[in-house]
Amino acid sequence: MEAIQKNRFFVLLLVSIVMFSCDDVSEFNQYKTLENSSWQSGEKVAFSFEVKDTVLPKNLFINLRNNSDYEFSNLYIITELKFPNNSLVIDTLQYEMTDASGVFLGDGFSEVKENKLFYKEHKVFPVSGVYSLNIRQAMRKNGEVNAIESLNGIQDVGFSIEKIN
Repeated sequence: MEAIQKNRFFVLLLVSIVMFSCDDVSEFNQYKTLENSSWQSGEKVAFSFEVKDTVLPKNLFINLRNNSDYEFSNLYIITELKFPNNSLVIDTLQYEMTDASGVFLGDGFSEVKENKLFYKEHKVFPVSGVYSLNIRQAMRKNGEVNAIESLNGIQDVGFSIEKIN
């Protein structure tokens, strides 16, 4: 009987350690799936999130899942971050999607690669409230003015906010 109680105590202790040692750094993490794995020109992928902490800095990421149908080595996107007080910050960003030999960057063993791309580092939100982020692709072929109508191979677009340890 004493051995059973010791085993119960050990199991309870182990479960407690595991539960308290898992400090989740993610404050927000959401993905939107694109129809037919194609990002249409002008299509905004929208995220809405609430900020309560206006003191501690956070890292913000744009997360992409692409497959082998993606035919470019880079990606241009335009972001619009709208604050609760209606101020707006617009950024044009460029990310590398392949290495120099054309192999896709990102994590994944199959043809789908997941990329976690820095959007803002050490960002301190100035006001609390509900923010919105719109992301749209801004890819063009070399020498062309018009955007690519259907950017194939992008399956999901995500956004995440992480605490800085």
